[in-house]
Amino acid sequence: MSRSVLKSFYCNEVSEGVGAKVRRSIGSMQMRNFKPFLLLDHFNVDPSAGFPDHPHRGQETITYMTKGQFAHQDFTSDKVGILNAGDCQIMKAGRGIMHAEMPVQGKSGENIVGMQLWVDLPKHLKHSEPEYRDLRASEIPTVTPNDKVTVKIISGKAYGVENFQDLSYSPVDYYYYTVQPGGSFEQSVGENYNSFIYLLDGSLEINNKTYDKFNALFFDLNGNKITGSVPGDATSPAEFVLVAGQILDQPIVQHGPFVETSKDLIYKAFMDYQTASNGFERGKDWRSKIVDGVKEDDLAKLK
Repeated sequence: MSRSVLKSFYCNEVSEGVGAKVRRSIGSMQMRNFKPFLLLDHFNVDPSAGFPDHPHRGQETITYMTKGQFAHQDFTSDKVGILNAGDCQIMKAGRGIMHAEMPVQGKSGENIVGMQLWVDLPKHLKHSEPEYRDLRASEIPTVTPNDKVTVKIISGKAYGVENFQDLSYSPVDYYYYTVQPGGSFEQSVGENYNSFIYLLDGSLEINNKTYDKFNALFFDLNGNKITGSVPGDATSPAEFVLVAGQILDQPIVQHGPFVETSKDLIYKAFMDYQTASNGFERGKDWRSKIVDGVKEDDLAKLK
């Protein structure tokens, strides 16, 4: 049985970071959270903008790049990592981390585009050590079941192809779909998994209703799959992410980049950050190499 749409809305562009623009679906007033998911940003960042040095605690972030290059550095290492189009990075903030995420200013001057998803950490892991890893485009299989549908399986199983990755400590399946006009898709989702679609481009028909780009669709739990199609008269393919995650049954108390299970723990997170203690010791006077921006010509000496 196909799941029905519980809620949908158009995601307006808002300011975030320093000069950056994002379309926020989860984490907005329309959908504060969708357990285990805390935030979803579709970022389209001018090369001169970005997300300079800032802290996190209590969540994981999954960043998937669709265009351009993004530089990343955190206070656990002197190394600067580079994400290219098609790459994915998974970061566990745990008890505390400070990092910077800045676009690489290429010669073309084009914006950097991608998705960042925040996933809640189980309570017993919120004060674990931070860590991160990269999943390169070459490690992400693509399946083409017919001439109308292409799926990049960042993690999960689609059309008989499996690529189960530990994207987070709360199990998450993540797919990037491209469906041509006249095509249709069917994606299985797990029981007790919340699931959603964010439409990056084109239009999509689900349950006899058409949704245009920059719409987010959140599904009920009343089925074991999600199905949809692209109208035959559409002028372009639909590109969308379909994500499902096992529901994490715990309180969510969030204030900015800190996510805990009580207000008292949020107050403590701010105190720990301000006093550079209990996970933020390395943050005292820390300044990333990329805080002032990254030019393409600088990449070789930053690595």
